[in-house]
Amino acid sequence: MMIIRKLCENDNTAIELVIRSCLIEFGGNRSGLAWEDASLSNLYHFYEQNEGEAYWVAEQEGRVVGGCGIASFAQSDTICELQKMYLLPQIRGTGVAGPLIQTALEFARLHYKHCYLETLQTMEAANRFYAKHGFYSLEGPLAGSEHYACDAWFMKEL
Repeated sequence: MMIIRKLCENDNTAIELVIRSCLIEFGGNRSGLAWEDASLSNLYHFYEQNEGEAYWVAEQEGRVVGGCGIASFAQSDTICELQKMYLLPQIRGTGVAGPLIQTALEFARLHYKHCYLETLQTMEAANRFYAKHGFYSLEGPLAGSEHYACDAWFMKEL
């Protein structure tokens, strides 16, 4: 049985391992990407700081198998960023990603007007998934982007 719930403090290590394994898989274990984010090993405290920020995990049989977060983009009051959305390979294509992103976007609509995301072109299935959920492609990153190594950018009106 799959459960989508808010990140708990004791999930930090598990979600970091999920994110890092996915980054390795897609060549994202390098400078300029989430790989270097100082908050990666302590996501619970990062997301609990502000009312308009939250992180959800997908849990299967008591094991964290993926997650995604919403946080303000570059301290904006109107633009959030879909952050660190990753699923373990065996979970992809099982119907978990849809409810996970819907949960995040429902939360985002309460606080922001637009949702931005940055990713890699090598994550082709993910990019098709974002388009399916109403994100449109941008020519380049928004000003204030911290992930300078990303090469695919998307926006969604909330």
